[in-house]
Amino acid sequence: MTDRSTGTDNPVADTPLDDLRAHLDAALTDAARVWLTRALDEAAAHLGSHGPISVWELRLAEAGRHCGSAHAEAARVLILHAARAGTDALTRVYRQGTADERRAVLNALPHLVPGPGALPLVEDALRTNDTRLLAAAVGPYAARHLDAHAWRHAVLKCLFTGVSVDEVADLARRARGDTELARMLGGFAAERTAAGRAVPDGLYRVLALTEVTAPPHATDDAHGKES
Repeated sequence: MTDRSTGTDNPVADTPLDDLRAHLDAALTDAARVWLTRALDEAAAHLGSHGPISVWELRLAEAGRHCGSAHAEAARVLILHAARAGTDALTRVYRQGTADERRAVLNALPHLVPGPGALPLVEDALRTNDTRLLAAAVGPYAARHLDAHAWRHAVLKCLFTGVSVDEVADLARRARGDTELARMLGGFAAERTAAGRAVPDGLYRVLALTEVTAPPHATDDAHGKES
């Protein structure tokens, strides 16, 4: 399952849900496939709760055991979508869930929240030093909705914590011609160098993206005379 639309290393957030389901149907065991189908049906039907927790929230917690760690995240995203989880429900799951469940919420945002209403969840993840959460936080939802100031600091946070810049969705578009980001990257590189620490290779890749490419001069004949 490869994400060709964003160029990130995390395809779950931006893979069409039908493709995500098809991938799981092909990869899961028969027993896991039956469990997932039941979990999705329960989520869509919004069956009763188990105490203060809805049935579909319990299924989120069980996904790793039934689908395996390699497929649990995709299963959780599908369950969240089947449950039509809104911002309030996503926030509850994020606040109360495990790190794996929080990551699934972050990866579900572009599928479930059309506007910036869930940005507080992204901002919370960006304050952590959990590299898996950080990688999910800089996915397609952040690329669409984080303002320039917050997005620049998210890129710096990735470099500081060792999260690959390949995880940053839509990096080339958002970095293009961003002179303020270039200034921040230069300052970060200078601080690392002065401290005798290595500058992350990804920094130079992002710095190159910030360069403004001048358009070629127009000519009006084969001899290159400027128009």
